[in-house]
Amino acid sequence: MPVLSSLVDAHPQVSQDLTLARAALDRGERSQAARHLAGALPHAPTLPEIHELLSRLAADTDDALDLFPLDAHAPAGRVAAHAHLLAAAGRPEDGLPLLAAASGHTPGVDWAGVPWVSDPVLGDRIDPDALARTVMRLCTAVGDPAPATAAVPLQPYLTVVRHTVAAHGEHAMLLGAGSALARRLGEARLAVDWASRGARSHPSKLGEIWLGYAYRSAGRIPEALAALRRAVTYDPDDLSVYADVAATLADLGRLDEALDWTDRAMERDPMFDCVVHTAHRLRYRADGEVAHLIALADYIRDHPDDTHEHTDLADCCRNTPWLSGTPAGLGRLRPGRAPVNAEPSADARDRLLRVASGTWAHPPAAYDRALGLVLVEPWELLALLGHPSVTGAEQPGAAEIWACLGLLHHGTDEPWLDSSRRRLLLGLLDGEVDRVTQAALFALITYAWVDPAARADVAAVVAGRFAEVAGGPFTRAVAELAMITPELGRATRELAAATIRVPAIPRQRRRSYLLRWLRK
Repeated sequence: MPVLSSLVDAHPQVSQDLTLARAALDRGERSQAARHLAGALPHAPTLPEIHELLSRLAADTDDALDLFPLDAHAPAGRVAAHAHLLAAAGRPEDGLPLLAAASGHTPGVDWAGVPWVSDPVLGDRIDPDALARTVMRLCTAVGDPAPATAAVPLQPYLTVVRHTVAAHGEHAMLLGAGSALARRLGEARLAVDWASRGARSHPSKLGEIWLGYAYRSAGRIPEALAALRRAVTYDPDDLSVYADVAATLADLGRLDEALDWTDRAMERDPMFDCVVHTAHRLRYRADGEVAHLIALADYIRDHPDDTHEHTDLADCCRNTPWLSGTPAGLGRLRPGRAPVNAEPSADARDRLLRVASGTWAHPPAAYDRALGLVLVEPWELLALLGHPSVTGAEQPGAAEIWACLGLLHHGTDEPWLDSSRRRLLLGLLDGEVDRVTQAALFALITYAWVDPAARADVAAVVAGRFAEVAGGPFTRAVAELAMITPELGRATRELAAATIRVPAIPRQRRRSYLLRWLRK
């Protein structure tokens, strides 16, 4: 029996699967052996012992491929096994797209780190158009940029591109797709080289876009802008390129020009997703008005089927108090007290603590994440406010925030103004500013983000709360919440902004004169 590599030691399941697969082969139970090999591959995709058993399985039967059927829900291990058997049968060009699909599913797994993928023979055999399509699908699957853990496992696909270009000459589509993958893996110089060669060999809109993206990844922003401008000349109706030009101009600090490009695009189609996301992000960057982010959140809610994923809202909210997490000063407030004198269940506490993170992407994302708390009764959520089991959490105030957000998901069939969730949250605002009152106010504001019909009411509540605390020690704490409130009146917003602009002066402890006298 072959000596298992140390990789098996890190994955006991691999050792068990190999033992069972070997025993099944000895008994002639090929389907059972195939199942165990497919289960072992995701944990050790390059392990020689697995590939030896795959070869033995292929030698024992004429229909080994049928033992690893491909369907819409085939697990990655089965897909990879099918790919390896195709390569062993002399059809590596047919196996590569399957292996790339496995890599797209779990980019951090070294699916392609096997000899046949990096063999120059594959570059001779594979059709460059087919490889370009495979690489583009892989780029879409792994994201931009790819996860850091994927930098090494995906390198073999760049090797395939090199070999194929060497065998077939300057193929513009393949060079562009290869550039896109190289850029995702942090290979900026290679991305620029391939994109430049592709654009020279066959000038096109797509070639200039790939080149523009490559230049941006290399930090060569003026050259990126020039390439993207050339792309517009090929197709003046492709508004996604307008968004790219605007973003690049913004990176150069030319914000007015950038906004002009988004305005031109929105005159053509005011609902085009890439332009809408870019426009609101740049307008927020220009003046800091949260209304742009709220409008973007409304657009995202009303257009759930965007052509691809955008991160503009999360990017704008990042590192901003309340927009993306608990503010630093929340932990300095008093915990507050539960309005319900009852002991919550351990299940309610555990459910709350599982979601009680101190960060979130943006207010609508926080609202969505709190949906699981619909399984916790409102009285238990109220009982958990200020409860000793949650106030000592690692993120002070986080549990209170999520308990209040959880209340928003109860009685959602009730009209907002007459709803029990509104009444409960308003009741929590009574008294001095503490973690509970701040959490309740944030929950009300969050609901205003997701339901435009509630905005006028919530804005009035926030304005009233701000007026109550104005001039006191907690004015700044409430001002931070006021600044993210939809449709808040201009006067209140300007006063809140002025409050935040004043540097916070930490309280100094008064030294005891008695202690000073005793030390003399």
